[in-house]
Amino acid sequence: MLTVDFTHFPLARGDKLLDLGCGEGRHAINAYIAGDVDVYGVDLSLKDLAASRERFTPFNTGSKHKSFHLQCANALALPFADHSFDKIICSEVLEHLPDYQGALREIQRVLKPGGLLAISVPRAWPERICWHYSSAYHQVEGGHVRIFNAAQLNQEVQQHGFIRYKKHWAHALHSPFWWLKCMLWDTQDSSRLIAWYHKLLVWDLMQKPWLTRTLEKLLNPLMGKSVVMYYRTEESQ
Repeated sequence: MLTVDFTHFPLARGDKLLDLGCGEGRHAINAYIAGDVDVYGVDLSLKDLAASRERFTPFNTGSKHKSFHLQCANALALPFADHSFDKIICSEVLEHLPDYQGALREIQRVLKPGGLLAISVPRAWPERICWHYSSAYHQVEGGHVRIFNAAQLNQEVQQHGFIRYKKHWAHALHSPFWWLKCMLWDTQDSSRLIAWYHKLLVWDLMQKPWLTRTLEKLLNPLMGKSVVMYYRTEESQ
């Protein structure tokens, strides 16, 4: 399930791409598949990095024109030199970080002049419903520490020298799923309704039927669970 749309975030041959907070590798692996690029995924979770490595294995072509790297690293102290990357993805990460401004500073430091940045965070009003129905949803270890206002976040990102060129919403069909999970948090594992909805989402992900793809496209501006913003940097810094 991709949140960042590579149509708006084009990959060029030879790009060096950082997936910051890569989790189990959904964007990092798809970037490797999509282009001849050198992909670096970093995360604090060794468990997630191991899962990412395992998921990547079937897609490892051994091509000399691309590479895939994983590393345990802190978003506030990235182990990379200044201006190391052509593209950076930071998807569903900033809401977990107490010092997200520090992460933005590191992104600014390691992204090349003229580079592209894609950021996604949970959309405010669907997220507030989740918080309303369940404290456990966001108070778990490594959970969400804030709800972002997208306009304010955009202003803060632009203060770091980025210029937004695209914005859209994603995963409208996932919003009701998470509302149900939060409303039935203590019994979610035994809920037939949640199990049915999960099967629907998996079917949609795997089959990509016209009906649900069109429905989500229409609903995303209204109730997309994530807001996705794309930025570029000035050619010279």
